[in-house]
Amino acid sequence: MSHDFVLSLARDAIWTTLMIAAPLLILSLTVGLGISIFQATTQIQEQTLTFVPKIVAVFLGILIFGSWMLTMIVQFTNQVFAQLGSFGL
Repeated sequence: MSHDFVLSLARDAIWTTLMIAAPLLILSLTVGLGISIFQATTQIQEQTLTFVPKIVAVFLGILIFGSWMLTMIVQFTNQVFAQLGSFGL
């Protein structure tokens, strides 16, 4: 197992993780920013106000992007298993 192979595998794992997490993080960031702007304009400083909309947005994001996320994970896992013979075990 060469250093290039290990670095390539680590790079692919990090890239897959970022691609899977990105839609949910963007949704949460957008909802949080919207709620923060709402709080700033109305001067409502309730800390718990941001949690429920973010949780709902993330659950909706999982419903919308869940199948795509699962497909990405399965593709990465299939690539790793296909390269299992070259690990030198």
